Amino acid sequence: MSTIKFASIIVTYRCNARCHMCNTWQYPTDADQEIGVADYEKLPFMNTVNVTGGEAFLREDLDAIVSVLKKKSRRVVISSNGFYTEKIVQLFSKHRDIGIRISIEGLPAANDELRGLKDGFDHGIRSLLELHRMGIKDIGFGITVSDRNAKDLLELYELSRMMGLEFATAAIHNAFYFHKSDNMFEQPEEAVAEFKKLIREQLKSRKVKEWFRAYFNYGLINFIEGKPRLLPCNMGHDSFFLDPYGEVYPCNVMQESMGNIRDQAFSEIWNSPDAEDIRRKVKHCTNNCWMIGSVSQQMKKNLWLPARWILQNKFMKDGE
Repeated sequence: MSTIKFASIIVTYRCNARCHMCNTWQYPTDADQEIGVADYEKLPFMNTVNVTGGEAFLREDLDAIVSVLKKKSRRVVISSNGFYTEKIVQLFSKHRDIGIRISIEGLPAANDELRGLKDGFDHGIRSLLELHRMGIKDIGFGITVSDRNAKDLLELYELSRMMGLEFATAAIHNAFYFHKSDNMFEQPEEAVAEFKKLIREQLKSRKVKEWFRAYFNYGLINFIEGKPRLLPCNMGHDSFFLDPYGEVYPCNVMQESMGNIRDQAFSEIWNSPDAEDIRRKVKHCTNNCWMIGSVSQQMKKNLWLPARWILQNKFMKDGE
């Protein structure tokens, strides 16, 4: 079996936030029904693992899960709302070689409203500051852009630069595990305008990594405008989504399970007729999603496409 490039591992659907773009918190998993450390031991080797939820830090055995996943991958990154600062610091005191991305949905008022967390911005920033003080290298925060926070996009980017942290972006979308089908932009032109400003700033950077992030954000504009993906989707081929019950899906949008790791070895699931059938469906999927998990590997695989865009826009059009 070829190396898995990316896996999104949802360790729980329990969540302390009440996000406007996600209703997962209304459908929490029972802790007793979530797969355990022994199940994660069954996973294959993976290049990059994103551990998320729900809120991952609600898992009391997260330390043990991370210990397993570190043996199974080159890079582990946790996605969190950053609320549980003490738990985060405790975990990173032991696992200093993993990463974290904390969701910050805007400046304080917007973040706390959109996340449904009182003082959520304060907790998130405090967690980032504590990790930065500890010398953790792979840390950053990110925003899921909607009509309600697009105007905060550039300010958060500037904040990330001032703090010397990574900055991740996404756009609202629908997914089965969000239990949402009505996420959409009422005024897409405003979000597009803000992303164009961000792209111009990123292309001015001396860091090559920022230029490729500008291309990713260009792809988000393309998604917001309802156009086909700039790059093919390979989810289910070299990447997968694992839910808290052990079901293996190609992604968080196509709700068709390849199998359950409680019942089968991962190699059996991955090489099964059901998996092959799902891969054929992925090839014809029309959702046109543009998320970092399904895009980053394709950018590396088709490097000349983002590179050509960067050359054209950095040196000729200034990101327009």
